[in-house]
Amino acid sequence: MKKIVVVGSSNVDTTLHVVDFPKPGETINALDITEAGGGKGANQAIAAAKAGSETYFINRVGEDSSGRFILKQLKCYGVDTTYVQTTSGTNTGHAYINLNEAGQNNIIIDHGANYELSIDDIDAAEELIKDSDAIITQLETPIEVAIEAFKIAKKNNVVTVLNPAPAIKDLPKELLKLTDMIAPNETESSLITGIEVTDLESIKANSDKLHELGIENVVITYGDKGSYISTSNVEKLVPAFKVEAADTTGAGDTFIGFLTSQLNADFSNIEQAATFAARASSIAVSRLGAQPSIPTYNEVKELMGRE
Repeated sequence: MKKIVVVGSSNVDTTLHVVDFPKPGETINALDITEAGGGKGANQAIAAAKAGSETYFINRVGEDSSGRFILKQLKCYGVDTTYVQTTSGTNTGHAYINLNEAGQNNIIIDHGANYELSIDDIDAAEELIKDSDAIITQLETPIEVAIEAFKIAKKNNVVTVLNPAPAIKDLPKELLKLTDMIAPNETESSLITGIEVTDLESIKANSDKLHELGIENVVITYGDKGSYISTSNVEKLVPAFKVEAADTTGAGDTFIGFLTSQLNADFSNIEQAATFAARASSIAVSRLGAQPSIPTYNEVKELMGRE
């Protein structure tokens, strides 16, 4: 069984279900309000666990009911929470999501305890990181924390996966040098490279630019078109599986968790892993909620077997 460590955020997601997004100055009615666990880090950890990996999560939550909810959710999905710390005097992270009838969303985040995650927390988990197969992080926790985690990983030949979300224009070169695989969506990639993604030619230009920044393995998710993979051995668009979208929240996180779980250390099976991850993501977008929508390995395998 693959051992994966995820360093990142956890949030409680409050979703307002609406017909369409309000225009500036407009007041609209919500059709429904729901709550579920979320946060890119927690979503990716749960996806990796449901994909069959032994998964550990490094995170901070608040000393509140939301923090207790997050811990309960992670445990019930099979994620080890030994390194999830409770922080007094700070609220658990919270995301406020507008979800329209087309399944599209916009999100506002109150980071809360996620921004209390520290280098000391990473150093306390050094032995765990050293003994893992892969480590995933994003940008919803302090960037110096990501750098420290990747430093430990690289010293010990652990595969490092960066999901640069939410994207920042000038990613630290130190972090890029420590990254084995970067996995942005097309919007995040465009912000990093300065090249707008409009078609296959421009997405290839994005991957070329990311290679120039020093990253050998690139995966750019491209919505319902699929994912563009670019390594020393393969460069192609892996098509998405067509489904009727109910909620795209957490779709990219599902993809990254499954991709990392299935990926060989030498990236030799990246096309097959991306195809499997795409199928998992397609199941997730057909359901409501970030974490509740993530399928299990057996669900994905059975569906692909029938196809």
